[in-house]
Amino acid sequence: MKHTLTVLVQNESGVLSRISGLFARRGFNISSLAVGSTEKHGVSRITISVEGDNRTIEQLVKQLYKLINVLQVQNITNIPSVERELVLIKISARQVNRSYILEIANIFRAKVVDLSNQYLMLEVTGDPGKIVAIEQLLMEYEIVEIARTGKIALIRESNISTELLKRQIKVNSLRT
Repeated sequence: MKHTLTVLVQNESGVLSRISGLFARRGFNISSLAVGSTEKHGVSRITISVEGDNRTIEQLVKQLYKLINVLQVQNITNIPSVERELVLIKISARQVNRSYILEIANIFRAKVVDLSNQYLMLEVTGDPGKIVAIEQLLMEYEIVEIARTGKIALIRESNISTELLKRQIKVNSLRT
């Protein structure tokens, strides 16, 4: 199962190296990693996506707390949260395909950030599922390059799970 961990750390040199080293020593492959400053001066948030069972992830969280400069660790996998990623996709966009690509971009609310005679570059922001969906649709065309950020996430204070809401809406629509 894929887990999402958020780690608050003191923003000092070497902290990311120590954290990634812990994952490497334990044989974990990090699927996604994003680091950025927070609202507090000198504190950064690291968002990590990693595969593992619940027990192993619990042990990993305990090990993270033992590292210098780690302030807080949360496994937010099953906590209602907002998750986002950013991807830049460069596509070979010949004149014959360009309108189809732009239609897909419009449906996914992607922004055209660069355009030339041969290529089109899209910026897409959204939850990881949205990113995968647009990538799959654009595979029909020639994707030249992709640059993808790691997932970032914050816990929803409303405590409402959008996945739960989506399932409920789907069930209700099937009933009518």
